[in-house]
Amino acid sequence: MALWFSLFAVVILTFVVFMGVEMGKLQVLFGVIIPYAALAIFIVGVISRVLRWARSPVPFRITTTCGQQKSLPWIKSNNIESPHNTMGVIVRMALEVLLFRSLFRNTKVELRNDPRLVYGGAKWLWLAGLAFHWSFLVILIRHLRFFTEPVPRLVGLFAGIDGVFEIGVPALYISGLIMLVSVTYLFLRRVFIPQVRYISLAADYFPLFLIIGVGLSGLLMRHFFKVDLLKVKELVMGLVSFHPVVPTGIGIPFYIHLFLVSVLLVYFPFSKLMHLTGVFFSPTRNLANNNRVKRHINPWDYPVKVHTYEEYEDEFRDRMKEAGIPVEKE
Repeated sequence: MALWFSLFAVVILTFVVFMGVEMGKLQVLFGVIIPYAALAIFIVGVISRVLRWARSPVPFRITTTCGQQKSLPWIKSNNIESPHNTMGVIVRMALEVLLFRSLFRNTKVELRNDPRLVYGGAKWLWLAGLAFHWSFLVILIRHLRFFTEPVPRLVGLFAGIDGVFEIGVPALYISGLIMLVSVTYLFLRRVFIPQVRYISLAADYFPLFLIIGVGLSGLLMRHFFKVDLLKVKELVMGLVSFHPVVPTGIGIPFYIHLFLVSVLLVYFPFSKLMHLTGVFFSPTRNLANNNRVKRHINPWDYPVKVHTYEEYEDEFRDRMKEAGIPVEKE
């Protein structure tokens, strides 16, 4: 149900923009107003969630570790698995953010017909996740050519490397292909692995379908239903300079692509996609595990009025005696 609901939602969104542009001639709405609104919601939503996380009190070190913490000089510690200083935390975070180190160590359990309980790695999940995120980053960098004039050399270099195999005209970008393959794998594992399918919700399927829609519309727009890139850049540069113009004859595939990207931006701050920034605010990752070196005191501690047993007995001694309850003082 969650799968079909998410798929239906993305299809409806695509149909809406198709009808709006083709029948309603709402190019200004889908080319200017919605992108501006989506970007505003994205920025405000991300900042508000980050500020809320930043305000959360973390009085104690709750770092997750799998290595020896620094304590006595003659005990060998591991400053990456259990960082005790800032440098260790930076290295650990860099490995986590850039290489998904914890996902690399992820394991899965399988009950076979023997019956045997078998433990194994989940390296395909790690590889697909890594390929998806890095290819998405390359695609974002390539798209900077629409937002800048003149186009930075670095962007051209990325585009040249990305299309180095020169497959087709225009050249097929490897990053786009890798992104679609990897996100398709992430979707299929939710469909065909029973345990993953059982815990999957619409919130898991919807962003996958949305990203697949963005990737497919971009791929189709580049190789099959071609649009006028000069007019696309004129529209984008107008948005960037806050002097929007909507050139005629851009083509519906571009508006579908832009609208799905806008929906993704709106959806982003309210979804699990916020792990992009959330990983930097995870106290289990971004704190040094130096509990044996430094004493941490909760700065939010306040004096608590307690009622000791002695005070309790003094207050209720007579009633306790009447009830036959033993007391410590007569």
